Amino acid sequence: MHPSLKEILDIQEYDMKMIRLMRLKKMRLAELDHIDSLRQELKKQQSDKETEIAELNRGIAVQEAKIIDIKERLKKLEAKQASVKKVDDFNALNQEMSSSERERVATEQITSDMIDKRNLEEEILEKIKESLRQSEESSQTLEKEIQENIRVINQEGIELQSARDHLAKKADPEVLRIYERLLKNKKDKVVVPIENRTCAGCHIALTAQHENVVRKGERIAFCEHCSRIHYWQAEEEVEETTKKRRRRVAHSS
Repeated sequence: MHPSLKEILDIQEYDMKMIRLMRLKKMRLAELDHIDSLRQELKKQQSDKETEIAELNRGIAVQEAKIIDIKERLKKLEAKQASVKKVDDFNALNQEMSSSERERVATEQITSDMIDKRNLEEEILEKIKESLRQSEESSQTLEKEIQENIRVINQEGIELQSARDHLAKKADPEVLRIYERLLKNKKDKVVVPIENRTCAGCHIALTAQHENVVRKGERIAFCEHCSRIHYWQAEEEVEETTKKRRRRVAHSS
């Protein structure tokens, strides 16, 4: 292994842990956003329903005022009809009264329908309010748990960053710069071993000549396919890598 890669590999371990932490934090923040979006949707439904009920109340008030006007008009027509003597005038008033009565009945029916609709919307509003109350109660514990988890992640991230920065001071500046550029692009391991003459990053076969260069460790060698930095593992490292892989497979199954 090239001497400068020892510190880079240690730095990479910290970077991989921090990347995993950031992904976990992103997931936890997404959960908080989802909880809040559900709450905001219920609040919007409540607001929309309250607006709809207020409009119905205004409409009912208009119709009820109209009914009062029609009844007053009918009273005046009845009084006027009692004083007329001509048959034609009487019949004309009677026809006008019939028309006003039909208008009253129609208006009362419209008002009744609007009241029924308002009552139904008020029942729906109460259900929305209850759903919102239950949602806020049930989500409080979950939100606190997620926020605490994020706090722990942030603290762990600070500790990892501190340890990583300490190691970075010991690393070869030029190799570190190359490593960080590759890491920024791939967001994954960029210093990887050769396994069975294949790149452990892109899993594409390599030439014997390239393998020999990596084995000697005299210079930094890059994968010609994915540009990752290659290093040669000692026998004990190979065995440890194999054991870790077997443990992951056993755990996943």
